[in-house]
Amino acid sequence: MKRIDIDDDLYTYIASHTRQIGESASDILRRLLDVSSSEPEADSKSEPPESVFNRLNEQDVRIQKSVVARFLYILSMLYRYHPSAFLQVLDIRGRDRQYFARSEEALLTSGNSTNPKQIPESPFWVITNTNTTKKKAMLTQVAEKLGYQSADAEKIRDFL
Repeated sequence: MKRIDIDDDLYTYIASHTRQIGESASDILRRLLDVSSSEPEADSKSEPPESVFNRLNEQDVRIQKSVVARFLYILSMLYRYHPSAFLQVLDIRGRDRQYFARSEEALLTSGNSTNPKQIPESPFWVITNTNTTKKKAMLTQVAEKLGYQSADAEKIRDFL
């Protein structure tokens, strides 16, 4: 695989044509340019790689328009790479409220003004009515629950 540098506006254009979370720039360009891959296609049912860093990068996160959108995007990528382990995030709680749940209703009953949002392409919900510092702390806790070392959990947090 070769790496190329492109201008931010071109990257934004390519990323704006994403059809599914985690779709690679190469896949998007192949579709837009109607070019087929010269490499054999991988089995689409195979397990995703174990590290979210295989697809999560600063440019993809920066495209998200708000802190909440970036927060949800990062959580969705973590879910995508660790769907079976993601259930552990349900243990992450604050002093007085639950941060993650399987339903909007569960979060609405756990505190005032939680503003629950569904994590894209997952069965999980998260509260979003927290400040950025708290969201970063939540991302760190999620990454650690999913088995990331502290240094990598901090890298994930810093994407926000």
